[in-house]
Amino acid sequence: MRLAVIPARGGSKRIPRKNIREFCGKPIIAWSIEAALESGCFDRIIVSTDDEEIAAVAREWGAEVPFMRPKELSDDYVGTIPVIRHAIEWFAEKSISFNHVCCIYATAPFVTLDDIRHGLEALKESGSDYAFSVTSYPFPIQRALKISTDGRIEMFKPEHFSTRSQDLEEAYHDAGQFYWGRSEAWVQGLPLFSNYAVPTILPRYRVQDIDTPDDWIRAEILYDLLVKMKRR
Repeated sequence: MRLAVIPARGGSKRIPRKNIREFCGKPIIAWSIEAALESGCFDRIIVSTDDEEIAAVAREWGAEVPFMRPKELSDDYVGTIPVIRHAIEWFAEKSISFNHVCCIYATAPFVTLDDIRHGLEALKESGSDYAFSVTSYPFPIQRALKISTDGRIEMFKPEHFSTRSQDLEEAYHDAGQFYWGRSEAWVQGLPLFSNYAVPTILPRYRVQDIDTPDDWIRAEILYDLLVKMKRR
């Protein structure tokens, strides 16, 4: 048994109503729901929300909303793991258990059914506790700059001023799309960013975090370009 959980609380501040705002023709959460449905990976696909409007939109696009998320799990400071654990334990109370659980973010319009499938394959083949999407940084992090308190430029790693980019180790960051995990790992609260996890590497052109209005505009532009590329 495999479960998809799409967290989507109603209290987004930087982009009001972010999880159901229209993105390229449909509520942004619909892209995640459709990818989960089309992947064929799941026995149940649910949205965990504290918001009745989000719940209605989620049901309209084919997800279940079997419960409303408690208030204590719906503020700005609650992480992903407690939300997924709550969903697993809610089902466990009804004698329904899952071997693997995938968290798919509501604001992940670039996630694909193939990505979700590859994540599950990576989890099972590696024997790890988690598998999640990552992508590489476009510039070596070892040569990153910062601005000092007096407005001057400083390097985080001055020793790499003269190091060639190709000689520096490549670095990756969370792509913010999906997180597969064993149910036990979620319930035990094992950390995601650790050697408990293996990566599913995505190309940079299909990754865009959406936290600010500028991010949203960039994501829509990127999506339009991807659609045009597919039509060639």
